[in-house]
Amino acid sequence: MVVNQRLQALAYGLLLAVLLGWVLFVGKDIFVPVAFGVVVVYIVSGVANLLSRIPFMTSVLTNRVRYVLSVLAIAAALAFVASLVIASIDRFVENSAQYQAAVVRLVQDIGVRFGVETEPTWTSLREYVLQRISVSQLLGSTATLILSIASSVILVFLYAAFLLVEQSAFAGKIDRLSKDPVGALRIRRVISSINARIGRYLALKTLLGILVGVLSLIIMKILGIEFAAFLALLIALLNYIPYIGAFLSVLFPIAVALVQFGDFNVVLIALVLLSVLQFVNGNLLDPYLMGNSLNLSPFVIVLSLAVWSALWGVSGALLAVPFAAILVIVFSESEATRPIAILLSRDGRLSTEGD
Repeated sequence: MVVNQRLQALAYGLLLAVLLGWVLFVGKDIFVPVAFGVVVVYIVSGVANLLSRIPFMTSVLTNRVRYVLSVLAIAAALAFVASLVIASIDRFVENSAQYQAAVVRLVQDIGVRFGVETEPTWTSLREYVLQRISVSQLLGSTATLILSIASSVILVFLYAAFLLVEQSAFAGKIDRLSKDPVGALRIRRVISSINARIGRYLALKTLLGILVGVLSLIIMKILGIEFAAFLALLIALLNYIPYIGAFLSVLFPIAVALVQFGDFNVVLIALVLLSVLQFVNGNLLDPYLMGNSLNLSPFVIVLSLAVWSALWGVSGALLAVPFAAILVIVFSESEATRPIAILLSRDGRLSTEGD
């Protein structure tokens, strides 16, 4: 009888998970901006808390003023990113003829190495590409993508603004969710644990991303790789994606170096230096700074990355680790789901056990 009840509960749980996944997939255009709005709130709160730790800052600035300064700092960072992207696009368009010639030289060099008799020209390459790609469709899809990103950013900050306004009343709402004071206290403890651990994770990941981005920028500047600032920004963002982010952080600069130089010696140097940096980050810096902050199994991280990437694409990949950590925290609060939380953790120890 007990076994049947457990099987029934498992079946209901799987059905609920499938339905929830379907809802998240269908409604991703709504849920993704909300999720990133919550991340922005975490970042704003983290910057505000950092300001409060500066000597004499608490007495000079009120809590509301610190939050306003945090929002302005993030808005300034976004404006810098936007200007950097626009400048990179302008530079790419300006030097497009040079890149075309570099691509031809690279393809010809590869053709010679593999014994291709007829060396391709830019005209033949262009005709080959145009036969398979519609330029008008490509430009249209690019414009649509840019408009989609711009509207998503606006939505994210609208959601974040309203969440910040609601933040002061959130504790009172939690207390009124349950007439049982013990139940309300339990809900607040779970939310507090989520806020503390996810906030710490995002703060440390941001610090690591900035550090790795700056070091990558120095390497690319020394080698003379173009768009170094934009690529460094991309590397800092890719730092949030476990495992795959490190691979892409090396791939994109190498692709630019190939087109720019067409010299395999320079590309090899860039490949070695950037790979060593990512190795040091993944095996030394990240474990040292992050420690066991989220206590997630590596297999769970990869699985969460695959699931959320399938549901939400790149956005899901960026949010996969925080979502997995939230699941572990929530599951650890119930005796029925606590074994699942133990299996999802790295070492079987949960935060409620004195972690």
